[in-house]
Amino acid sequence: MEQYFNFSYEGMHHVLTESKMALNNFRESRSAFSVAINSNARMLCFGPFGDDKRIPFKHVFINLGDSYSTDTSIFTAPRSGVYSLAVTIYSVIDSPINPFAACANLMVNGHAVAVLPEHTSNDHEDSSTVVVAVGLKAGDQVVVLLPAGCVICDNLSHFNTFTGFLLHTTDS
Repeated sequence: MEQYFNFSYEGMHHVLTESKMALNNFRESRSAFSVAINSNARMLCFGPFGDDKRIPFKHVFINLGDSYSTDTSIFTAPRSGVYSLAVTIYSVIDSPINPFAACANLMVNGHAVAVLPEHTSNDHEDSSTVVVAVGLKAGDQVVVLLPAGCVICDNLSHFNTFTGFLLHTTDS
C-alpha cells in the first residue's frame, strides 16, 4: 500500500509541476495594450508637419506585458504570434477651407500594414478606424505614423487610440 501511495503521489506531483509550468507560460505570453494620445480637458492637436511623425500615444489604459513603450510610442511583440491591432484617429477641423486631413499609417517594421485616410468634406470632423490581424515575430516593432500634412486632435474623450493584443502564439 505504501508503494502504491508513493507512486500515486509522485504521479500527482508530476502533473502539478507540469500544470504550474503551463500556467506560467500562459501568464508570460499575455500581451495587451491600449493607449490614447492624452487626457487633457481641452482639445489639443498633433500636426500638421512637413514630414511623417510617430504619434505619441502617452495615456495608457492597459499595458499587460509591458511591451508598449510610452517613451518611444513603439509596441514590440514579445512573442511570435497572431496579434489584433486597432487604430482610431480623429480630428476636428476649424474651417471648411482647412486643407489638412486626419490620417495615419499603421506600420510594422517600417512597412505600412494599414492606411487610415480621412479627407475633409462638408463636415468639420474627420475620423477613421482600422482593425487588422497580423502575424508578428518576437521583436517586431509596431508604430502609428502621422503622415506629412495630416493632423489629429484629442482630449480626455480619447478619440485617438492604438490597441493591440496577442490572439495566440506561433512557433516562428
